Amino acid sequence: MTTFVDRVELQVAAGNGGHGCASVHREKFKPLGGPDGGNGGRGGDVILVVDQDVTTLLDYHHHPHRKATNGQPGAGDNREGKNGKDLVLPVPDGTVVLDKNGEVLADLVGQGTQFVAGQGGRGGLGNAALASARRKAPGFALLGEPGEGRDIVLELKTVADVALVGYPSAGKSSLISVLSAAKPKIADYPFTTLVPNLGVVTAGSTVYTIADVPGLIPGASQGRGLGLEFLRHVERCEVLVHVLDTATLESDRDPVSDLDIIEEELAQYGGLDDRPRVVVLNKVDIPDGKDLADMIRPDLEERGYRVFEVSAVARQGLKELSYALADIVAAARAAKPAQEATRIVIRPKAVDDAGFTVTKEADGLFRVRGEKPERWVRQTDFSNDEAVGYLADRLNRLGVEDALLKAGARAMDGVAIGSDEDAVVFDWEPSMSAGAEMLGRRGEDHRFEAPRPAAQRRRDRDAERDEAQGEYDGFSPF
Repeated sequence: MTTFVDRVELQVAAGNGGHGCASVHREKFKPLGGPDGGNGGRGGDVILVVDQDVTTLLDYHHHPHRKATNGQPGAGDNREGKNGKDLVLPVPDGTVVLDKNGEVLADLVGQGTQFVAGQGGRGGLGNAALASARRKAPGFALLGEPGEGRDIVLELKTVADVALVGYPSAGKSSLISVLSAAKPKIADYPFTTLVPNLGVVTAGSTVYTIADVPGLIPGASQGRGLGLEFLRHVERCEVLVHVLDTATLESDRDPVSDLDIIEEELAQYGGLDDRPRVVVLNKVDIPDGKDLADMIRPDLEERGYRVFEVSAVARQGLKELSYALADIVAAARAAKPAQEATRIVIRPKAVDDAGFTVTKEADGLFRVRGEKPERWVRQTDFSNDEAVGYLADRLNRLGVEDALLKAGARAMDGVAIGSDEDAVVFDWEPSMSAGAEMLGRRGEDHRFEAPRPAAQRRRDRDAERDEAQGEYDGFSPF
């Protein structure tokens, strides 16, 4: 059964915003007291939060679909809908968030660090909030905006100061068990370590973490064995420790060749050339191991490596190694800025961004793309003529009609707002989006108007009849 997962594909969906309410205040002797529809509630966000108690992405491997709750719709008497509850997903320290194309969205390091993976939809405005001096009595409300949904990839890169690398059964797990309080599984067969083990080491006033990376073999950087799965856990470490087996029973292996092979795999993986290296000659408690260590140590020191002879079983040479690693880690920490901020990618808009684009496609269709136009379309109830008129006014004020004219659009040309999946397509008529002046008080419920006296209604009806007759005869009396 899988107990450790360090890479998962996750589908997150934020909550939808609640719809606004179109309501009329009613009371005794005042049946049309004005709009009082409340706003819809905001949809819940999907938030990734670093939790030190979480060490694996296993839970998301079994349950890759996560959704926050929706906002509640508004109600009459100016009652706003309840906001949706945010969905908080705990992730291990060192989790990298990528989109489906492999682009980094966030690098989460440090307890409590957060990243909003899915933004909840805005609640729709009720007709009370839409009322203004020009639109005193809206007979419509805005729909709630759908929550953001997307596919992301979570990759865990262990946050450790020291990484132990080497062949399987070189003694890395034994070494980390005696240097720290970690209790990894230890046995004398390849790939005992199936997950990275972490331990905390105290050397004087320095406290650092040490990671036992699963065994590397030739071809690991190309996916052979377990190495490729766990090489990413080496990236954050300040120092790499080569653990070499001086008492190997395999006739075709020797410590120097093992070192060269592991270095070749690290070089092919890339990005680790600047990390200091330390060589640990393990198992020197065995007579043959001690003799071999004495033979190869001068050669390794000539290459520039700091070499330590240790025995995890006999606990020899551990104190010197522990303090040497502490000095390297302390120096690396001192060379860094006081506080290294978590990396979250932000892409600001250009200063000359109009908020939308108009392009003419091969089939002659004009497509409008932009955050505001697409959001406004999603929030429009197209079964309500007043809501459609309100949308037209908003698009006109944004400059969409002018942009369509500049792009060569003519009356009855096809216009699509949004992407192919959820686009709204219509035949464009410039006169229909020229503002409220073209259609009178567009976006207002005329039921709220005070009733006209009977004499006034007769005069208005006669004037309309005379105007229609004049137009029919070829002239106008006005």
